[in-house]
Amino acid sequence: MTIAAEAKTKPLTVYMTGEIDDARMAELRQRAPNATLRYFPSDIALEAEIADADVVAGHISPQGLNKAKSLKWVHSWAAGPNAQLFPEFVKSDVVLTCSKGNGAIPLAEHAMMLMLMLNRNAMRWIQGHRDRKWDPFFHGELNGLTVGIIGTGYSGSDLALKCKAFHMRVLGLRRNPQPTPNFDAMYTRDQLHGMLSECDFVVVTAPKTPETANLLGEAEFRAMKPSAFYVCFSRGGIADDKVLYRAIDEEWIAGAGLDAHGVEPLPADSPFWTLKNTIITPHNGATTLKTKARGYEIFRDNLERYVEGRKLINIANKQLGY
Repeated sequence: MTIAAEAKTKPLTVYMTGEIDDARMAELRQRAPNATLRYFPSDIALEAEIADADVVAGHISPQGLNKAKSLKWVHSWAAGPNAQLFPEFVKSDVVLTCSKGNGAIPLAEHAMMLMLMLNRNAMRWIQGHRDRKWDPFFHGELNGLTVGIIGTGYSGSDLALKCKAFHMRVLGLRRNPQPTPNFDAMYTRDQLHGMLSECDFVVVTAPKTPETANLLGEAEFRAMKPSAFYVCFSRGGIADDKVLYRAIDEEWIAGAGLDAHGVEPLPADSPFWTLKNTIITPHNGATTLKTKARGYEIFRDNLERYVEGRKLINIANKQLGY
């Protein structure tokens, strides 16, 4: 029986964690009036009673999956549902949706902030402020520079729009090189080095998957201009951390803006903290109330689709990892 058919014939039991207050619970009851909706303060509390759940909005562990007897659909509150993709879940018939796209706007804004700070050497101003030192100097501007965006999904597309507003040339890397709004040119994986060689900024917005893990190694960083900057806000591990450190430290590239890191939280003794021309933020470029709200809205709308037997949106490909 398909999800759509079962949704029409079997009363739903929906278990949830996350940012569900009374107003949102009331709204969900309007969208699914015949369903049993239950909120749990933690994943552990939810898994203790998961046997009867048809739908879970949250995260379940291998132990929880083993106890789930009726589970058909899991919604991950995360945009990148990597934590949910353990082998037993990938092999199961349970459908996975995620909140991809909910943080696209603030992530693109974060990338623009990092690009501006790096281009204008803003850390020098910040240090001057701390030292009460009047220290004017010549700095750059983004106008006319080239940015290469690795990953042209929600956040990559929004970033492209913002970069065009700054009069930048925008290149993109994706599987399918079809023309895409706000990108001046599109490249495929086998053309990566050619794209990198043209860029003043390389921004990683792609999810970490078996295909993208360690995508950027020594050959790739050496293909970049010595004046170019690397920016990453999606996931660490797409660039090889050891190579990335060398690339900055040995001046193969000019510096980096890093919101996502190979190890998180970034350890206090990590050498990345003291790298020159590098700005570190604690993977919270999308930590906004509106990001949370958009994630809830994705689940809310999908719940309505589920009870009406319509196709869900944001279905994750469990084999590809996004």
